[in-house]
This record gives sequence, structure tokens and C-alpha cells, in this order.
Amino acid sequence: MPRTTIHDIAKALNTTAATVSRALNDHPSISEATKVMVRETAKQLNYQQNRMASSLRSGKTRVIGVIIPSAEISFFGSVIHGIEEIAKGRGYNVLLFQSNESYQQEVQGIQTLLQSNVDGIIASIAKETTSYAHFLEAKKRNTPLILFDRAIEDLGVSTVVIDDYKGGYLATEHLIQQGYKRIAHIAGPSHIKIFHERLRGYVDALTAHHLPVDEDLIVYGKVSIDSGRAGMNQLLQLEQIPDAVFAVEDFTALGALQAIKETEFNQPGQIGLVGFANEAFSAYITPSLTTVDQQTTLMGKEAAQLLLTAITEATPTDQLPKKIVLEPRLVVRDSSKPPALKKPNS
Repeated sequence: MPRTTIHDIAKALNTTAATVSRALNDHPSISEATKVMVRETAKQLNYQQNRMASSLRSGKTRVIGVIIPSAEISFFGSVIHGIEEIAKGRGYNVLLFQSNESYQQEVQGIQTLLQSNVDGIIASIAKETTSYAHFLEAKKRNTPLILFDRAIEDLGVSTVVIDDYKGGYLATEHLIQQGYKRIAHIAGPSHIKIFHERLRGYVDALTAHHLPVDEDLIVYGKVSIDSGRAGMNQLLQLEQIPDAVFAVEDFTALGALQAIKETEFNQPGQIGLVGFANEAFSAYITPSLTTVDQQTTLMGKEAAQLLLTAITEATPTDQLPKKIVLEPRLVVRDSSKPPALKKPNS
């Protein structure tokens, strides 16, 4: 069978080949309704776009780069799902790079994506990263850049984040409303804004409910299962141990739960526990983990929409940065059941 061309699509739609070409290349002068109609007709006619030729004509690769700290964390997998849904719907492919929480690998990732001439980059910053020259290099090259979740506002780029302060507040307030009085927090690296904001929400929730903020009950960690276990063991060594813990994220909460299970406080209601992120495992451990959902798929969709809009603009670096803040949602499960009734004579 002869190969379908843009002229065949144009004939089927009673329009011009130029209009079809611009629609397939996501040109801003073409309405979204026309783009959808052209894509659907192209799919029906089994049209295969010659991406190399299209790239040479337009100067666009129709590839976007995405850098994430780790593919092993379901949070980032869900964000990528949202990014790909929007990107593929607009005719873009996604090139994924993991930093593995390493600054050096993140720098390498940015360099690789720039060398690959991607049309734009979506990234979440590694825990090790405290210098941002590599992101500024992308801006200097007029490569649109969007940051999600772990974002640095000083870079002057658009961001998509969850309201981490509100999430920390909701998590802590939930434990207070359940009847817990001595609530600890296993925190993350303080130089990363999202973790600092969750800590701030924890402190303000305690203050608003007239509970003391005890520095001994705030333990800083590295955001991992091992860190959560170590932090919980430190809290269990206190003369007066906490009756509940808000962990900075779910893997930290899992480590804390493992430490709790090795003590006599191994049943829901004896030491309450809340995590953050709603990782895939959180519903299936025992007890199931109360956590804060971050609307990950929506976060990916919003980041992709921002990037594709920036790509179609003539001078992306001249755009005013946009900040999209998503609402956190508390997911209540067994780990935060009300405190167990004390046994007689205890």
C-alpha cells in the first residue's frame, strides 16, 4: 500500500497540506480543535510522520526531557504517567533520565538532554543538589524548563508543586484530632524547601492546638527507610517517648514502622503514624499507612501543559514564571487510629 502523506489527510479534511503540517507540529496558529481533528484523521489513515525530516524543517525534535530523582519511587512514576499522557497526545516523545539523588548525575542529565536538542525539560531536583548552574545553562540556551515537586523559585522558572505546608499541617492536625498529644516529626534535609515546609506545617499545627513544640521530638534524616528506622529508634530512646509520629514521606514512615514493630508498641493506636506521598505500598502494609496524597498524575499533566505552552512561545525565557500549587489530600488508614485505651493499673 502507498504510504499516507499529509496531502491525503488534507484531502480527507478538505483543507490544505500546510494546515495539516502545522497542526501535526503543534503550531500555535492552529486551533486546538483543528489539531485534534487532524491527529484523529492521521491515526485513522495510519499516517507515520517522518520525524527526522520534520525536525530539520522546524528546528524542533518533538522530544521533551524529564529528570527525576528515582524511578523506584512510585510518586515519580505517577508524575511521569501524567507527563506522557499530555506529551503523547500532542505528538511529543519523552526522554527520561534518573539522577539517583546525585548532583553530579543530575548535571550529566541536563548536559545529555541539551546535547540531544530536546525541545524542553521537566525536572525534580536531587537531594544532593545545592548549586543550580546546570539549570541556568538550560535557560541561557532558551530551552524551556519546568520544575515540579522539588523546585527552586529563585531560578525564575515555572513550577508545579503541592502545598507542602498545608500537607504537613493536615497530617499533624489529624493526629491531634485523633487524640495524640506528644507528636514527633522525622524531618528531611532542611535545604530542600518541600521538607522545610512540611516541618513548618507540623510546628504551626501544634501551636494552633496549644501543644508544645519540643525540639527533642524533631529528628532530621535523609528521607529513606533506613533514615526512618534510625530516627524512630532515636525517639524511642527518649525518657518520654512520643505517642505519634508524622514522617516527612512514606519511605521514612515505613522505616519508622519497622522500628516500632520491634518494640512492645506494635499495634495501631499505641504509636500513631502518618506519612506523606501516598506511595503504592502504603495501602498494603500492616497497619495500612495514613498519608498525604500529592495528586501526582495531575502534577505531571500540569507540568507538561506548562512546558508545551512554553515550547510554542517564540521567546520562552521572556515569559513570566508561573506557579501551580496543588491541594494535598489526607488519606486516612489504620496507622493513625485513636490512641489505644490504657490497660487497668497501667
